[in-house]
Amino acid sequence: MKRAMMWGGAVLAFSATALAQAPITKSGVPVALPGGPGAPAPTTRKAALAAFFDAYDKAQLDRSPMGKAYRGIRDADYGKWNDFSDANAAADFSATMDALATMRGTFDRAMLDADDQLSYDLFVKSAEMRAKGFQYRDFNYVFDQMSGAQSQLPAFLINIHRVTNKADAEAYVSRLGTLGGALDQQMLIASARAKKGVLPPKWVFPYVISDAQNVIKGAPFDGGPDSALFADLKTKVNALAITPAEKQDLIQRGAAALTGGVKPAYERLIALMTEQEKAAGTDDGVWRFKGGDAYYAERLANYTTTSLTADQIHQIGLDNVARIHGEMMAIAKKTGFQGDLKAFFAFMQGPRFFTTSDEAGRKLYLDRTQAAKVAVTAKLPAWFGTLPKAPLVVKPVEPFREKSAGKAFYQSPSPDGSRPGTYYVNLYDMKDMPLTEVEGLFYHEGIPGHHLQRTIQTEAGALPPFRRFGGFTAYTEGWGLYSEKLAKDMGLYKDPYSDFGRLGLELHRAIRLVVDTGIHSKKWTREQAIQYVTDNSADTKGSAEKAIERYIVYPGQATAYMIGRLKISELRDRAQKALGRKYDVRKFHDLVLLSGPLPLDVLETRVDEWIAKTK
Repeated sequence: MKRAMMWGGAVLAFSATALAQAPITKSGVPVALPGGPGAPAPTTRKAALAAFFDAYDKAQLDRSPMGKAYRGIRDADYGKWNDFSDANAAADFSATMDALATMRGTFDRAMLDADDQLSYDLFVKSAEMRAKGFQYRDFNYVFDQMSGAQSQLPAFLINIHRVTNKADAEAYVSRLGTLGGALDQQMLIASARAKKGVLPPKWVFPYVISDAQNVIKGAPFDGGPDSALFADLKTKVNALAITPAEKQDLIQRGAAALTGGVKPAYERLIALMTEQEKAAGTDDGVWRFKGGDAYYAERLANYTTTSLTADQIHQIGLDNVARIHGEMMAIAKKTGFQGDLKAFFAFMQGPRFFTTSDEAGRKLYLDRTQAAKVAVTAKLPAWFGTLPKAPLVVKPVEPFREKSAGKAFYQSPSPDGSRPGTYYVNLYDMKDMPLTEVEGLFYHEGIPGHHLQRTIQTEAGALPPFRRFGGFTAYTEGWGLYSEKLAKDMGLYKDPYSDFGRLGLELHRAIRLVVDTGIHSKKWTREQAIQYVTDNSADTKGSAEKAIERYIVYPGQATAYMIGRLKISELRDRAQKALGRKYDVRKFHDLVLLSGPLPLDVLETRVDEWIAKTK
């Protein structure tokens, strides 16, 4: 039952204290208590809305032990996994819809100040987007090569579960002991979806099986070197200031949990994936599902925060591929290259632009990444009024998941400062990691890209939690791609081949618009999409395969980058042209960043209002 105290009739008064002590809806969000006559004062109303958002956030975290760990919260839930059941997913969705109804019924938007109106609108927008997507949840793959549970659960323990005292170590052992049950829940969902005809394409399964086999390879499962999880447990426990006997006890119990619970669960997963692989088909796009076209349209709307159709996005991709090809040809001529663009692509795949797949080669790649970090950090104050406080570290992707993981990605810092922002780079096969892309990848994932944007967002304590920790993909990934070009404006990419690498990454995002819509709307095959990438870029075949395989299991997500980047660049150009001497790029960037992620239409409205006010 949804309960909400309505404005009108008997008018309500609010205070933060009263709201915090108010009756609770089934979502865990309190509704306002009736108070004295008259409309509430703005400060009281503001405090009440803030308390509402805080209570909603707390209720969400109470349903997500893993969410707490990402935030750096260590409490009685620290040794638990989320409830991954479909019943819990439905209950969680119902709670959000309940909270939406409560907010609408409790707060009159017209009586809020501008900042709170924005928060109100964003909460509505986020909830409505979730409602549209929830009806298609059965189309999502539980196990795939990108973010499948088989690798994400171990990665969570290694990267998110911090151990600074014995209680944290006990919680780690507890999570090891129940990891098998968490995996079993996910297998039940995967089996239920398979009965409805929803299976990943056949080529996905060997990746998942390989990941699963890697998790249970090594000690204590066999006589080899320590497995990734066992090595992590030992490292964290041995760093504690506890007795040797206590350390030995924790490690022994962890080993028992690994062999007694984790290994059998992963063996069950391998058996299930082997069986499902036999039933899987070879078609790749979601058009193959009943209702797949509607699902893909919803995904495009969700990721781009626009009403662009698949055909429109496809054409935007073709147009930008042509534009970037022209810019690439200009660089080829600048270097003195004699030949057409296709020949220059082949030249750029030569050994001089790659390092070796050994320790020395990987160190060279990481050293160049560090050099890019130093170079861009020195330039930030001239371009940004607000800078992140949390540090950024660079780490290779862990061996147990490097074969299937993407080439580079970012993990946000915890809000309490206990975990830095982390840029992960995949050094599994250096033939897929050209040195010309070192700068562009770092500027996108690190600074001034995701680390700067998401850390500023996380550190914006005045924002409601759902804005500090949530997001809109077109904004977030659009900013990442915008940052690649921004670094050029900042005077970086001094080597023309690195500038070509930047354009190669931008071309990659333009190509995504073509191939993502090609696969999921125009019924392109995996092979057809890979061929389009290799025909139109300098990407290696291995890199193209990995990219296309990602787009297949994440329908629509890849379109967000270029759509968001084009809008941010358009708005910056508009502001600069309209304001002339009054334009300050630092103030523009603060405007874009300090409100946290926004749908693109909301961002455009805010920039236009800022232009008018500044003029």
